[in-house]
Amino acid sequence: MTPAARSLQVFAAYLLVLSVVLLVAPNPLLQLFGLQPTSEVWIRVIGMLLAFLSVYYRLAARLNLVPFFVATVLTRVTAPLFLAGFVLAGWVRWPILLFGLIDAAGAVWTWQSLRHRSAMV
Repeated sequence: MTPAARSLQVFAAYLLVLSVVLLVAPNPLLQLFGLQPTSEVWIRVIGMLLAFLSVYYRLAARLNLVPFFVATVLTRVTAPLFLAGFVLAGWVRWPILLFGLIDAAGAVWTWQSLRHRSAMV
């Protein structure tokens, strides 16, 4: 498995763990990040979507789908920008930015792995 694929495998595992938390017991995590507890179904819908995304990431990693890796770098690196906008708009408190940092860190890891790969070719 290439280093870039490994970075996606790890991110897939993170997404899967986060999805299980959101599906099974979302409120402790919400409160940890300064969000109100909820009984709405939407947080569990997000958990379901994260589980689906984890499958895509895992499959892409197994098949070494480099164009998918590149696409994830482009999208994950924007996550902190969106979340910062949400904080600035007053929709959420700043701890939500930690999710964006995880996304950005994963994107940088994948991007560095891809750069290293292209330098070796």
